[in-house]
Amino acid sequence: MGTVMEVKYLDANEWKYHGEGNRSLVVSHVQHCQVLRFLKFPNERSQPNQALEEAPRRLRNIVDFSKHVMKLLLGDTFVQPGEVIQLPLDFVRQLAMKIQPERPGSRCNKVMDAFSGYALCLPDLTKFQTCHRIEKRPPLCIEIKPKCGFIPFSTHITKDVKHRVCRYCMHQHLKVANGKWKRISKYCPLDLFSGNKQRMYIALKSLLQEPQNNLKIFKNGELIFGCKDDQDCLMDLNELANHLKAYFFPANGVVSGPQCTRTVISELIHVITIALVSNINNCKPGDMKRIIVSEERSHCEASHFCKEVLRNGIHVVENSGLPRGCVLSRILQVQMLDMMDIDGIYPLYLRVQQHIEEFPTDRTRLHLDGPYNESFYESLSDSHSQDDETVDYAAQKIHQYRVATTAKDCSVMIALSPCPLEEWPEPSPIIQTSRACFVYSVSILDLDPKPYENIAHQYKLDGKIINFYLQNTRAKKDLATQKFYKENEECTLFFHSV
Repeated sequence: MGTVMEVKYLDANEWKYHGEGNRSLVVSHVQHCQVLRFLKFPNERSQPNQALEEAPRRLRNIVDFSKHVMKLLLGDTFVQPGEVIQLPLDFVRQLAMKIQPERPGSRCNKVMDAFSGYALCLPDLTKFQTCHRIEKRPPLCIEIKPKCGFIPFSTHITKDVKHRVCRYCMHQHLKVANGKWKRISKYCPLDLFSGNKQRMYIALKSLLQEPQNNLKIFKNGELIFGCKDDQDCLMDLNELANHLKAYFFPANGVVSGPQCTRTVISELIHVITIALVSNINNCKPGDMKRIIVSEERSHCEASHFCKEVLRNGIHVVENSGLPRGCVLSRILQVQMLDMMDIDGIYPLYLRVQQHIEEFPTDRTRLHLDGPYNESFYESLSDSHSQDDETVDYAAQKIHQYRVATTAKDCSVMIALSPCPLEEWPEPSPIIQTSRACFVYSVSILDLDPKPYENIAHQYKLDGKIINFYLQNTRAKKDLATQKFYKENEECTLFFHSV
C-alpha cells in the first residue's frame, strides 16, 4: 500500500503550509514541485486507531475516484490523480507542529492526521515549469473555484425560486448573515459558464473585487492575491497590478496609476478567459462546436450582469455558449449529471438508507463507499430512464448526483509562464495578448468523492439557503416599498400644508 517517499525530501523545514479545506490540509515543498495532502480528523475523534484504519482507505478512494471516474469524464489532460505514499511518523509529527501556527483559527476544529503516516503526493500546480530557460519572471497561477454553472431543470423542484436564481447567488445571503463573509459577492457562476465574452468579463472582474475562496493568484508558488481563509480581506487591485505589471507591460515596467491598474486587470481577465475557453487538445477551429445551455438555465435573476443589462440597455451578443472540449464545458457537462437536484435525490437516499438497515451487506454491492473502479464508472451511465422503485435505480441516481457535486466544487488551475514569442516551445499551447505571450496549462483539482452520508446534510442546507434568501429578499423589497410610500407621503403632507 503506497510508495515510501524518497528520503532526501524528508526534512520538515523544507515544507511549508499551503492551505486547507474542510477535509484535508496541504503542504508544499520549498524547492521541488511537490505537494503533500494529509487528511484531517475532528479533534475529539483524533484517536490514532481511527486514523490508521480510515486514512489509507480514504486516500485510496480519492486517487481511484480521480483516476477511474473524473479523469474519464473530464479528460486526461486536465486531471492529475497523484499517488498514496507512506511517510515516517516522526517526519509527519514534526511537520504538523511546524505548520500549526500558520493555520487559520476557524480551521483548527480538526487536526492534521499525524497518526497514520499516509498522505497523497501530487505535483505542485502553482509552480508551473515548462521550458528550461532562464526566465526573469516566475510563473503565475490563477486558481478559480467556479461553482455550479446552470439553473437546475429537475421536475422534482418544489420551490420556484430555484428555477430563477442560481445556488451560488442565493447562498451568498446566508454566508454573509452567518458572518462567513463581510460582503455579498457580485460573481455569478452562470455568467462565467455562459461563454459570452461580456458576461465572462463581468464574472471575472467580480471575482477579483470580492474573491472570497473562489479566486487565488500565486506567483512562483506564493499566494499574492486571495483570502487565506474566511478572513475579511479587501483586495487591493492596485497592489495586484503592481505584482503583474512586469507580465503585461514587459517593455517598460514603469507605468503606474489608475490607467495602469485598469489595463493590467483587463489584460489578466483576457488571458484567464482565453485559457478557460480554449481547447488545449489542439482542436481545429472548425471543430469548435459550442455547447449551449438552454436560455432559461443559463440566466440567473440575481446576476449583476443581468441587472446592468436591464438598467443600461447594454446590447448583449446573444448566448454564445462554450466551445466543446474547453475546461469549462467539460466541467459543466459533468455538473449536469445532476438531473434530479437534491429535491429529487433525497427521497431516493431515504429509500437506500431503509434498504441498508435491512441488508447492511448491500453497502458494498451498491458502491456506497467505493471502491471507485471501472464498474462504479459503468454504473453512472444511464440505463434506467424510469424509476422502477428499486434500490439499484436509487443508488445509480445518487452516484450521478455525487459525481456532479464533485464537479460543482472543483477548482481550475491556470498556470502561465511568460515566454518571448521567438522562444515559443512548439508543441506547447500559448496565449498571446497585445503585449505579452505565455505558455500555459490548465488543470482541474479538488476532485474528491463526496461522502454518500453527506446527502442528508445537503438537503437541510438547501432548505436553509432558500428560506433565508426568500426572507431576505422579501424584507428588502418591503423596505424599498415602505421607503417609496414614505417619500410620497411626505410630498402629500407638504402639499397639504400649503
